Amino acid sequence: MTETVVLDQVRQEEARRYSTASRRWMVVESLTTLFLLLLFLFSGTSARLAGWSERTSSGTPWLTVALYGAMLFLGYTLLSVAFGYLGSFRLAHHYGMSNQNLASWATDQTKGALLTALVAGVMGEIIYVLLRWQPDWWWLLAALFLLFFTVLMGQLAPILILPLFYKLSPLEDEALRLRLERLGEKAGTHVEGIYTIHLSAKSQAANALVMGLGKTRRIALGDTLYRDFSHDEIEAIFAHELGHHVHGDVPKLIAVQSLLTLGGLWLADGFLRWGVARLGFASIADIGAFPLFLLAMALFFLLTMPLSNGFSRWRERLADRYALESMEEGESLVRVMTRLANQNLAEVDPPRWVVWFLHSHPPLKERIEAAYRFGASRVPAPIESW
Repeated sequence: MTETVVLDQVRQEEARRYSTASRRWMVVESLTTLFLLLLFLFSGTSARLAGWSERTSSGTPWLTVALYGAMLFLGYTLLSVAFGYLGSFRLAHHYGMSNQNLASWATDQTKGALLTALVAGVMGEIIYVLLRWQPDWWWLLAALFLLFFTVLMGQLAPILILPLFYKLSPLEDEALRLRLERLGEKAGTHVEGIYTIHLSAKSQAANALVMGLGKTRRIALGDTLYRDFSHDEIEAIFAHELGHHVHGDVPKLIAVQSLLTLGGLWLADGFLRWGVARLGFASIADIGAFPLFLLAMALFFLLTMPLSNGFSRWRERLADRYALESMEEGESLVRVMTRLANQNLAEVDPPRWVVWFLHSHPPLKERIEAAYRFGASRVPAPIESW
């Protein structure tokens, strides 16, 4: 007999409070960062820091960029860590969603900051080389470089970056592994590996993901799935992730983000030219004008966030549909989505504006209803009030 899984209404009340608090912290952090960036630019602090960097480096362009970037990155990191502690670490512990202690969290923050500093440093140096070398077309060349870099990171992230933060191991459950491999063979596709990602060391949330490109493409299942989810339900989750793989969603998302990045860089070129004329910078390659670059990119991605999230939600719906068709039933996916809502403290029916603007996945209510309509009529509706 199929087990009935019902949405926990008490958990949903908690989920609404958790989601609302998370959004409030996100807004406060964004507005604070924006205010400080504008103050940094229009108070002349950015120009003074650029002058100090140039004098200290004896006018060496790459060292000037490195010194300025290091000071700016230090300030941003301190702000980010403070908000991360209050709006993520403490909040997740308050709602019982984190297993991570402060030392482990601080270690992750340190590793993340060092990795970001390395990547941002390389990207910043190359962008400013292009600004000096090709001031008219730097934005197009920078977009091409970032596309290459994104593809490279897509290949290397599963084997070099993700293991810095999470332990990954081959799926040990032989019976489950064979079921998942048969599902992959049925799809006529080959996944390089099925892995367990050990989320339980840090989180209560259950999750799965498709990652990598080419020979590094693989699917990882959170170990938080194995305790409460049946093999049928894990197979439904795998089928969804396999749908992303079959549909080529990772390359498609890279293509969309690359086009958006191109638009952002073109806008940044206009911001820099406007700012140079009005704020007294020497040229668009003046490192003191860098806050204008950041403001332009932030504004562009804020305005286009609904577009990119809408594209992502479309691909998620297609992956759900693939899972339903490959499993030839909807009951497993109904149970999966309902369990995920209960376990992950996920808001099933968030406000429409939140979904439209912030969510890369459709609301769980929509996904559960779609699976129920597909073929779950033999089980009771998981949410009695619908």
